[in-house]
Parts: sequence; structure tokens; C-alpha cells
Amino acid sequence: MEQRQYVGIDLHRRRSVIVRMDAHGRVLGEARIDNEPMVLAAEVAKAGEAAEVAIEATVGWYWAVDVLRELGVRVHLAHPQGIKAFDNRRVKNDRLDARLLADLLRMHCLPEAWIAPREIRELRELVRYRHKLVEDRSGLKAQVHAVLAKEGVRFPISHIWGPVGSRFLDAADLPDAYYLRVASLRDLVEVYDREVRVLDRVIARRLDGHAGYRAIQTIPGVGTVLAAVFAAEIGDATRFAGPRQLVSWAGLTPRHRESDTKVHRGHITKQGSALVRWAAVEAAMMPKSNAWLKADKLRIAQRRGRKIALVAVARKILTLVYYGLRDGEVRCLAPAAQAG
Repeated sequence: MEQRQYVGIDLHRRRSVIVRMDAHGRVLGEARIDNEPMVLAAEVAKAGEAAEVAIEATVGWYWAVDVLRELGVRVHLAHPQGIKAFDNRRVKNDRLDARLLADLLRMHCLPEAWIAPREIRELRELVRYRHKLVEDRSGLKAQVHAVLAKEGVRFPISHIWGPVGSRFLDAADLPDAYYLRVASLRDLVEVYDREVRVLDRVIARRLDGHAGYRAIQTIPGVGTVLAAVFAAEIGDATRFAGPRQLVSWAGLTPRHRESDTKVHRGHITKQGSALVRWAAVEAAMMPKSNAWLKADKLRIAQRRGRKIALVAVARKILTLVYYGLRDGEVRCLAPAAQAG
């Protein structure tokens, strides 16, 4: 019977280090390779068919995981935050990093992250890129406001990015340098608008027929954009044991420190998907919210303050998102929807 080997791969952009280890922790082989699929496959193949491989979830792990899975290798994706808990070494280098991954895998102590299927990863790429474009576009718009403020230009309207605002900017009396910058920024905003619209169409096609995506749009404050974020980032909701685990994964639960008779609960951890956390809080901020969510927000705000109330409602919304993605419906909202 072939003895199982454990492989740790410290993956980088150009080169990677691979360490093979047996069940007793003895190092059987080390190699530094260029990041080529065939080279990686050949080196890992030395560990045999029963090998298990650990790769840290760093930038560029997609291709390596896909190559190894096509070979039939059992791949484990190490969570970077979890690895830090074991990393108190005085000396740190690529070889020792790879050895640590193999060692943790061998001892069944490896903190693992979910390996999303290829279609989910592609959807995430689109959703994250759209979010990035919108952030950059907001920065461009802020620059326009800053330039106009330098010249003391006051806006007769509250929103200058509609037809009326466009005519106002066209007629603004600005020195050449400021006018040139504003015109350039407006052109860039139009480009970003076009790219965001293209991404919206592509994302909508990808999610066409997704029951969970449609279901969570019945949740107060969740529209097509936030629903796409939840569907892409969460993926398969059944990988979580329940909504509490999802809320914790999103970093919306408070820190808990307990020792002897002392218990301290602090701010939320913010460890997890920043995009899901943003989407949940954004939905909680929507003015047109369900009556019971709005009542909860007001009640908690009076006692604990507005920020804590927002986070509490965000947790409730994320709980509904969990059931919507898992079941394809949000049953507690169904009667209200039928009555409407």
C-alpha cells in the first residue's frame, strides 16, 4: 500500500516552493519551480496518487488548484488568516512556509478556505470589477466637486450628474486649467458609466435563472446590484451550517474575549468578505425598509446608537440572504409579498 504524502506549496507570482512530507513529518523532497502548469504537475506527481496538497489562498491560486484537480489530486486551500495563528517563527522564508503548510495538513490542523467552482470565481471577477469601477468613478466625481470648490462655484442643484447638471457644467465659467481638468474628468466618468452598464448586462445574463438571486431581491434594501454581490461572494450557501456561521464569515459578529470570570465583547471582527459586509450594511441603510426591520433599527439606535443599530439590521438581512440562497425563497417575506 502506497504511503500517503503531504505536499505544501508556497505559491508566488513567478516561482513557487514545493515541500513533500510523509505522515511522520519527515521531509521527502523540496523543489523551487517556475510557475508553469506542466512543471507544477510533474513535481506534485512525485508524491503519488494518494497525495494531499495544501496551497495558501494568495493572489493567483486559481490556476494551480485547477491544474492539480485535473490530475485528481486532493487540494486543500489554506486560509491566510488562520495560518497566521501558527506562524510565530523567528525565521521566515519560502521553504519554511511550504513546510508549515505540509505540516499543518499532515496533523489535520490546516485552517481551510472554500474552493469556489470555476463559474462562481468568474462571477466574482465580474462583480468585484464592477464594484471597483464604481469606487473609481466616485473618486472622479469627487475630483470634479473639488475643482469647482477651488473656484468657489456653487451648485444650483444637489446632483450635478444628470442632464441639468451637465448643462450647468457646460456653462461654468472656469479658467482654462480648471475647465480642462473638469472636461477630462467628465469624459472619464462617461467611460466608466459605459463599462458599468456593460458589466450589469453580463452579470444579469450569468444570474438568469438563479432562484436564490431572484429570491433575495425580495429582502428590503436588496436590489439587483447587492443581490449579485451576495450570490457571487457567498456562492453555495449550504457550505455554512446556518446563518450564524455566514454572519461570522462576513465579519459582522463582535469579538469575544473570555478569561476566568472576565468576559469582553468588542467591535465586530471585520474578518471575512469585506464586499458581503459592505453589501449587508448598504442594504440596512436603505430608507425604504420593511416595517419590522425599520422598527428594530430605531429601537436599537435609541439604546445603543446608530452604528450598532445598522450592524444589527445588517446581520438580520444577511440571515434572510442565507435562507434565500439556500432555499430559493425567503419564506418569512412570502405572505407580505402575496398580500401586496
